[in-house]
Amino acid sequence: MRYTVYKHMSNKKIKKVFVQGAISPEKIADSISKHQSKTEIGAHSIFLGQVRADVVEGKTVKAIDYSAYEEMAEKEMHKIREAAFSRFELTCAHIYHSLGKVSTGQVCLFIFTSSPHRKGAIDACQYILDGVKTSVPIFGKELFEDESYQWKKNENYVGNQT
Repeated sequence: MRYTVYKHMSNKKIKKVFVQGAISPEKIADSISKHQSKTEIGAHSIFLGQVRADVVEGKTVKAIDYSAYEEMAEKEMHKIREAAFSRFELTCAHIYHSLGKVSTGQVCLFIFTSSPHRKGAIDACQYILDGVKTSVPIFGKELFEDESYQWKKNENYVGNQT
């Protein structure tokens, strides 16, 4: 895949990306509505990660308890976000991830990208998602209906790749 490099200020302050508990529909709607006045935007792409009720060895997941070394994870997400601005024609990019307990059916990851054109928004959203899954040290403890738990295995995580 070939990327065009776009200018973006890389001295931006590292944003707080963690939300305690589930990411509410109101937070998502508010984030979207704040972009209505930005008339240079022609497209948005949104990814919502939701906790599934997986069945593992006969036990059903009822929630995931997320934890992270926040400072390290936020620095890594900042690198991924800035890299997306370097590779794609973006106007805005937002990343939010849950910490703490998130029940099945609730949103735990919200990625929102905006661009003058759809291709930039869609490609950047996918790029950020792939970066979060492979490079950001976020840990999930799957909580089962029988009150037992196991640490979630993330086969995609390979450490810092940006």
